[in-house]
Amino acid sequence: MSEVADQAAGPIDPAAATVAIVGRPNVGKSTLFNRLTGKKLALVDDMPGLTRDRREAEATLGGVSFRVIDTAGLEDVRDTSLEARMRRQTEQAVHASDVVLFVIDAREGVTPLDEMVARDLRRQKTPVILVANKAEGRAGIAGIGEAYALGFGDPVAISAEHGEGLSDLLDALRRFIGEPEPIEEEDEEDEGSSGRIHIAIVGRPNAGKSTLMNALLGEERVLTSPEPGTTRDSIAVDFAHAGRTLRLVDTAGLRRKARITERVEQMAVEDTLRAIRLAHVVVLVLDAEAVLDKQDLAIARWVIEEGRALVIAINKWDAAADRQASLRRLSDRLQTSLPQVVGIPTVTISALKRQRLDALLDAVLKIYEVWNRRAPTGQLNRWLEAMQSAHPPPLARGRVNRLRYMTQIKARPPTFALWCSQPAELAESYQRYLVNGLREPFDLEGVPIRLLLRGSKNPYVED
Repeated sequence: MSEVADQAAGPIDPAAATVAIVGRPNVGKSTLFNRLTGKKLALVDDMPGLTRDRREAEATLGGVSFRVIDTAGLEDVRDTSLEARMRRQTEQAVHASDVVLFVIDAREGVTPLDEMVARDLRRQKTPVILVANKAEGRAGIAGIGEAYALGFGDPVAISAEHGEGLSDLLDALRRFIGEPEPIEEEDEEDEGSSGRIHIAIVGRPNAGKSTLMNALLGEERVLTSPEPGTTRDSIAVDFAHAGRTLRLVDTAGLRRKARITERVEQMAVEDTLRAIRLAHVVVLVLDAEAVLDKQDLAIARWVIEEGRALVIAINKWDAAADRQASLRRLSDRLQTSLPQVVGIPTVTISALKRQRLDALLDAVLKIYEVWNRRAPTGQLNRWLEAMQSAHPPPLARGRVNRLRYMTQIKARPPTFALWCSQPAELAESYQRYLVNGLREPFDLEGVPIRLLLRGSKNPYVED
């Protein structure tokens, strides 16, 4: 059983519950505070140390209401200075709370100051939930893995700034502050206050991205032109499809870095890459006459590395000279150049003539569901045993490398932690065998899957 669960004596009345947010400076505590309260009550800036006093407010998450306290960043100072007084304020907030959210920066990983905060929190009796903030995209993967060493069980990966991972945080809080009102499946799925599915439309210049956005919206919302580079900044517009609210983001065309010379275009490309990192689903628009060339592949790889769900839209299909050749080329390039993600959905469209746009949106909604999917832990470990029986892992330094336990630690994208006796020696080929083996039985076709290796015993089995 995880250490977090062991700390709980029983659920607390939500109306009386108090939750303190603690951590070292500049990990996003105030951003999380604002997210939970639904208001910009705390100042947020890149400058560390902006928060000095405790700030309290009423918060609601998925039907659970509680009182939340924003605290100053904890530093290793115990004299009579201002920083030491700020530290004492934070310690008082911890003692007065029913639950502590210990926030770290997943992008920076675990620092010595995080370890100091962890030691202090382990000395007191208040239950602790470890929160790995800024976990959107690929840059937070290593930090999530390092967080296990702090000794608070599975970290809850979130992005407070963008509202990702809040359903996981809600699940963690439920163990301590009582059950919320029943949640509609759609609300739990749509992490974040808005409930929108964010869709970034990307591709090379002049592939028809802006035309596609206008076609989906049914109006000339963004400028289009035969001249490449018309779109420079990302344009976001909300609309509804099949009862869901979607936020479409049209982006600037991405070219090879060697061809980017103007400062304005460089800024546009940076904005596009940011839109990809913050999207839920990315629609990569291809020209039917030049399907998945080198630059398209580079964009697709970037999307997958960032952990976003990907849908390929082959545009200008009505004008394609040899449709079968285009489809064969796409299939061959996906198999040889993107083998790590099997089953990426592909839809042929004509944005100009508004053909098969509903099929494209249906594919987006379907892959979004897969991207959010979770695998039951018991079923996962029965599958793991069968995979080992069929093909045992290679010997590591002449010894058996035992795969002991697997659990899914987050979705968006599906991320799994695997405990084994010698994680550094588990061959990449065997890791690919496991990842690809997950797809069919757990219905994870077409989305990136992340596998984190841990080198300890099964954390859910007590001695």
